[in-house]
Parts: sequence; structure tokens; C-alpha cells
Amino acid sequence: MEIAELGEFGLIRHLTEDIETKNAETVKGVGDDCAVLDYGRDRQVLVTTDLLMEGVHFDLQYTPLKHLGYKSAMVNLSDIYAMNGRPRQMTVSLALSKRFKVEDLEDFYSGLRLACDAHGCDIVGGDTTSSLTGLAISITCIGDVEKGKAVYRSGAKDNDLICVTGDLGAAYMGLQLLEREKSVYNAQIREARQRGEDISSLPPFEPDFSGREYLLERQLKPEARKDIIEELAKADIVPTAMMDISDGLSSELHHICKQSNAGCRIYEERLPLDFQTAAMAEELNMNVTTCALNGGEDYELVFTVPLAMHDRVSAVPGVKVIGHITKPEMGLQLVCRDGTEMELKAQGWNPLKREK
Repeated sequence: MEIAELGEFGLIRHLTEDIETKNAETVKGVGDDCAVLDYGRDRQVLVTTDLLMEGVHFDLQYTPLKHLGYKSAMVNLSDIYAMNGRPRQMTVSLALSKRFKVEDLEDFYSGLRLACDAHGCDIVGGDTTSSLTGLAISITCIGDVEKGKAVYRSGAKDNDLICVTGDLGAAYMGLQLLEREKSVYNAQIREARQRGEDISSLPPFEPDFSGREYLLERQLKPEARKDIIEELAKADIVPTAMMDISDGLSSELHHICKQSNAGCRIYEERLPLDFQTAAMAEELNMNVTTCALNGGEDYELVFTVPLAMHDRVSAVPGVKVIGHITKPEMGLQLVCRDGTEMELKAQGWNPLKREK
């Protein structure tokens, strides 16, 4: 069987579904944003890890190393917040090819430290080794959460409200913008070589990012939603289920519904979109709703709360109610602007799926 037949999450399930935990301290193992460990104190320990590969998760042709360091930290910090926790420590491991210099790593760490300082997270160790294929980044983040307040993917109940933070699709539009300008630049280089010109003598390339700065920021400098977790705590709201939106809203809702044995109904007209996202989608002749549902890398939060909390959660800054949980037999549905319904398919980012 080829790995692509299973995809990322199918492979994880295949490899781990029969793993039995042996230690009483292991409250939650594989299958959520973090593992949850309990050592008999008033707070439980959260552990998450992410692996980022050059050429798969990032392109150094347009990603500054300082921004990459910042984003690498945010990817992990976001997982801790998705469990309703607080990040505390982080380890960082890097595999480096010979093209990298000390100054490159200083840039990477400056971004990493900036992110950790902003979220009160200590860098406590890691590892470095050589690589034959480019840069690989492996980060593990440790956090904690008050006992009884960890939020899993599996707690959504019928009629719970589905809420999202911020806006959706901007990071994906930022990626499309960067890829477009990269293509223009590479085409200019190819043409110059075909003409026999000295590449070094060409004038500096100036990409066209005017009026799209927000999209670039969302792609290159995402922000984990510490503020939302703090606001929910102030409002005395503990979500029934929660995930961060890394692979795309459609995929995250599928995870929540699968693990909660539920269906859902979300409304196209309620999806939060920034003006720049809509304008960029129109410019590229792309469907903005598709981008919002499947783009990924927003690092916003999608969570559910009981229907009775509607007024309270609606008052939280940066939170929007987009739908509700249904019984499992009703499936996952998107209610379009014209009132028609269509199946909500998981079409978000999956690095191991087969390319068509």
C-alpha cells in the first residue's frame, strides 16, 4: 500500500490505533493537538511537536529566515492554545545543509526568540545535525492547563455553536501572491539566460505586493491566538471542542465531527473574510469561499460552545459564530448564500496525499 492512499491522518491512525498507554500519567495520547499528561498536580502537562521541511512547508526563495523562525514557533504555540493551555517550554532541533552560515541561523533564532518572548515560552534545548537535502526544523512545545479545563476535539455536542476567530483564507492568498511573484522572477531569470546575459548584472527584482501587505503578514508572520484563550477565560467560557486551523477549516471540522461523533452545518455568509483576501481571490479568479475553507495556515481557532452561551461568546472580541453541530446522520453541510446546501468536504492541506 502506498502512503498516499492513507494520507497524513490515515497513516497516523494506521500506525497508532492499537497503541496502548502503559503509564497512568498519560491522560491523552495520539489523536489531538497535544498529548495530555497528569503528574498529580493541579495543572496537566501538554506536549506537541511539529516537523517543517524545506520544499514542503516553506520556500526559502521568498521566506526570510527570521520570519521562518517566528512562524516555526507559532505553529507549536498554536497547538498549545488549541487545548486551552499556556505554553511554557520549547525545544528546537535543526538539520542543516552546508549552504547555511552562522548568520543565517542567527536570523532564524532571532525570529524564534521574538515569538517565544511574546508568549512567555522558554527555549530549553534541542539538537542540530547535518542534512543532504536542505533545512529541516523539528520543534517540541510543552505547556500546561488547569486540571479539568483541557479541551479536546471530541467534546462537541448536538446544537453546540461553531465559532471561529479572526478571518480565514488570508494566509493562503498570501502564499498565492508569493508564488505568483516568484514565477515572474524565475521567468525573468530564464529569459535573461536564454539571451546569454550575466544574471548578476540584472536590476534588482521588485515584486508587486502593493495593497496586499496583510496577506503577506498572514503567511509569513502568523499569530497564535493567546489573546482569545485569555478572553475566553475572562468570560468564563470553556469550549466543548477546539482545534487550531492549520490544515484548513473544512479539514478541522471533519476532525472535530469524527471524534465527537457528530455532524455540522456552517453558513457561507458567516465565514469571516478580510477585504484583501476577497480582492486577491477575485484577481486570481479563485473562489474566495473555497480559499477560506481549505487554504490552511490561518492558525486561528475553531471551537464549539453550548447554545446557551451564544450571547456570551458573541461578545468576545475576534470571535464569530458560523454554524452549529448536528446529529451525525445529518453529515457535514455548507449552507450557501443562496440557501442551497452542499457536502462540506475535507479538502485542506494533506502533505501525504497523492498528487493528481
